[in-house]
Amino acid sequence: MFRLPERGWRFGSIAVLTIALGQARAQRMDVHRPFASNVIVPQSRAFSMGRPGAVRITGVTVGVVILEQVATTTMDVSVHNPGRSRQKAELLVPVPEGAVLRGFTFRGAGSEPTAQVLPKDQAKKTYDAIVARTRDPALLEFAGYNLVRSSVFPVPANGAQKIRLTYEHVLSADGDRIDYVLPRSENVASNIPWSIAVKIKSKQAISTVYSPSHPLETKRLGRNAVSARIPPTARTEPGPFRLSYLLERNGVTASLFAYPDMTVGGGYFLLLAGLPAKPATITSAPAIKREVTLVLDRSGSMNGEKLSQVRAAALQILAGLEEGEAFNIFLYNEAVDAFSTDGPVTNTADRVRAARAYIEGIRARGGTNIHDALVEALRQRPMPGMLPIVLFLTDGLPTMGQTSETAIRNVAIKANPYQRRVFTFGVGVDVNTPLLERIANETRATATFVLPKEDVEVKVGQVFKRLAGPVLASADLKVVNPDGTPALGRTRDLIPPKLPDLFEGDQLVLAGQYVGTEPLTFVLAGNYLGRQRTFRFTFGLDKATTRNAFVPRLWASRKIGILVDAIRQHGADWGVDPHRAKIATHPKARELVAEVVRLSKQFGVLTEYTSFLAREGTDLSRRNEVLAEANRAFRNRGMRTRSGLGAVNQGSNSIFMRNQARLNPRNTFWDQNMHRVSTTAVQQINDRAFYRRGRQWIDSRIIDKANQIRPGKVIHFGSEEFRELAAELASQGRQGSVSLRGDILMVVDGETILVKGPAGH
Repeated sequence: MFRLPERGWRFGSIAVLTIALGQARAQRMDVHRPFASNVIVPQSRAFSMGRPGAVRITGVTVGVVILEQVATTTMDVSVHNPGRSRQKAELLVPVPEGAVLRGFTFRGAGSEPTAQVLPKDQAKKTYDAIVARTRDPALLEFAGYNLVRSSVFPVPANGAQKIRLTYEHVLSADGDRIDYVLPRSENVASNIPWSIAVKIKSKQAISTVYSPSHPLETKRLGRNAVSARIPPTARTEPGPFRLSYLLERNGVTASLFAYPDMTVGGGYFLLLAGLPAKPATITSAPAIKREVTLVLDRSGSMNGEKLSQVRAAALQILAGLEEGEAFNIFLYNEAVDAFSTDGPVTNTADRVRAARAYIEGIRARGGTNIHDALVEALRQRPMPGMLPIVLFLTDGLPTMGQTSETAIRNVAIKANPYQRRVFTFGVGVDVNTPLLERIANETRATATFVLPKEDVEVKVGQVFKRLAGPVLASADLKVVNPDGTPALGRTRDLIPPKLPDLFEGDQLVLAGQYVGTEPLTFVLAGNYLGRQRTFRFTFGLDKATTRNAFVPRLWASRKIGILVDAIRQHGADWGVDPHRAKIATHPKARELVAEVVRLSKQFGVLTEYTSFLAREGTDLSRRNEVLAEANRAFRNRGMRTRSGLGAVNQGSNSIFMRNQARLNPRNTFWDQNMHRVSTTAVQQINDRAFYRRGRQWIDSRIIDKANQIRPGKVIHFGSEEFRELAAELASQGRQGSVSLRGDILMVVDGETILVKGPAGH
C-alpha cells in the first residue's frame, strides 16, 4: 500500500512545502508568468515549448487515503530528459473543485519549490495559453477543473527527476455512496503507466468498493477499512480514475447512478448494491449452506495430466465444504455413475473419506454423454434449505447418447426442477463453448474455460472460492410505486435479466433504462442468510447527469453481449440439421445483427464481429454493405464455430461483455488466436463516440451520413468561437470532444459543426 510521506520527508535537500510554510510565497506567484521550456501534465503528457529533445513522463504513482470523506492524494511523477543539457520544467495538475495543496517538492538542486492552486477561470487562461503556443488541443480535456501550477525545476541532462505533489479535497456524497475522481486523459493513444492505490477508512462499516473506469484488486482490512489498487496489467488504461464506495446499512446497501436521455424516455441507470463486510457476525439468522454436486468427465480424452488435475480440484472442493453442507459426485463417459444414488449427503468425516477414495479411483475411458450426465445431476432431490450448486466439467463435445446441442441446452432450461446453479468448465478447446455458456446463463451461474496450458485445479478452485458464504440467493427485483403497487413501464432492458446469487464479498451491478423523472423505488427480495427478506430502496433522479457517461456505455456493452449470445445460439446443431444454414438469413437473425451494428456505432463499443466499423476503408454510409459484412462475420464465426480455440475466444469475449462492470475504452478483445487486440480509431469521449477517418474525427451520431453532410458552421482552432465552444462543452463535461487531434465533425445542440484542427496536427 502506498504510504503518505512522514513529517520531514525530503527529496535531496528540499523539504515538503506545506500550507503553513509556503502559502505566502504561493500567493505571490505570478499566474501569468512565462512557461518553462517543458510543461509536465501527468494526466496527459509533457508539452515542449519548442525545444527539441523534450522531457518525457516515464510513470506516475498515486497514493490516495480517504478518511471520513476527505481524500488526500499524493502523486509522484517520474520524468526523463533525453537531451544533452539541463532543461527547465514545471508541473501543471488539474484537480477537483475545493482541492487544497498540502505539499509540493522535487529532488536535486534548485530554488525553493512553490506551487499554487488556480481557480477554474485562471486555469482556463493557463490552458488556453499553452494550447495557443503548442498548437496542441489536448489540454482542453481539463477545462472546468482547478489547476495546481508549480515553480520551475531542473531536469539534468540525460537524467531523471521525480516530483511529488499532495492535495486534499472533500469528496461528494450521494446517500450512502462516496465518490472519488482522479482527472486523467481519455485519449486511447495515451500509454503512460499509472500505478494507483487507494486506502479507505471510515467510522461506519464499508459495504463495497466499485470502479466503473478501471479493474480493481481490493483487500478488506476490516469492516471499516479497505484497500484497492489498479492491477499491473491495467496501468496504461486511459480515462479518469473513478472509485465509489458504499457505507454499510442493515443488510443490502444500494445506490443509483443516473444519466438523463430523453430519446429513451428518461435515461439510463446503474444500480450498485453491496453486502455487509461480515454478514455472519451481524445477524442471528443462519447462514445459507451449500449443496455441491461435482459432475466430472471421465472420457478417454481426459487421460493423463488433465485427469490428475481434475482429481486434485475435486479433493480441494471436498476439503472446502463447511460443516453441515452437502455434496454428491457424478462421473460420466458413455454412462453415468453416482457416488450417492439416493441424492446428496452431508459431509461427515466418513462420507468425505469414502468420496476421496471414489475420486482417486477415477479412470479415463470411453465417450462423452453430456446430456445424461446433466439430466442425472439436475433431477436429484436437493437437501432442504440449501443452495444447490453444480460444478459441471467436460473436455470434449458430446459423442454418446443425445448429441444435439439444442436438446442438451433445453435440459438446463426446461428440466431443472430444483433450480440448480450449473457452473460449467470447458477443459481444453474441444468443447462446445456456446452450449456451456448457455447452460450457465440459464441457471444463474457462470462458464469458465481452461486453456491447454492452464491448470484445471487452479481454475476450478478460483470459482469455488468465490462461491464461499452465500448471502443472498434466488433474488428478485421489482420496481414499485410509493404505495407498493407495480410501477408499470418505469424501467426496461434490465441487464442482467436474471439476478445472480450474491456470495460474501460480491456486489450487484445492474444496468437498465428508466422512463420519466419521478423517483424510482426498487424492492429486492430473496433468501438472505437463510431467511426471506425484502429490501426497499428509493432513488431520486434529480442528480442524473451527463457526467455519468459510463452508465449508458456499460448498458450498451452488456446489451450487445446479450444480442451476440442470441445470434451465436442460432448456430446450434450447425452441420447436423440440413436446414441449419438457412438460419443465417432468417429475418430474426438479421434483425439481431442490425441491432448490434447500430449500438456498436452509436456508443463506439466494438466486438470482434463489428471491429471492421473502425477500419479506415469502411464507408458506414453504405448500410447494406455494412450489414452484409457483419452478417458474414456472425455466420462464419459466431454461428458456425462451436468448438476450438476460435470458439473459446468468442466465449471469453461474450462472458466479459454480458457482465461488463467497467469501461473498455480501447475496445480490447480476444481474437480467434486468443491474442489481445484493440483499436485507437474509435475514441470514447464522455458520452460521445468519434470515428477516425484520415485526419478527421466524426461524431458517431452522424457517421452514417458523414459523406453527405455539409456542416452548418465551421470553427477554426484557436479562434474566439473555438474557445466559446470549448467552454460550452466543458459545462456539459464533454470538453474532451475538442481535444482530439485533427478536424472534428460533431453535433452540438442539434447543429452539425466542423472544427478545423491546427495545421500540422
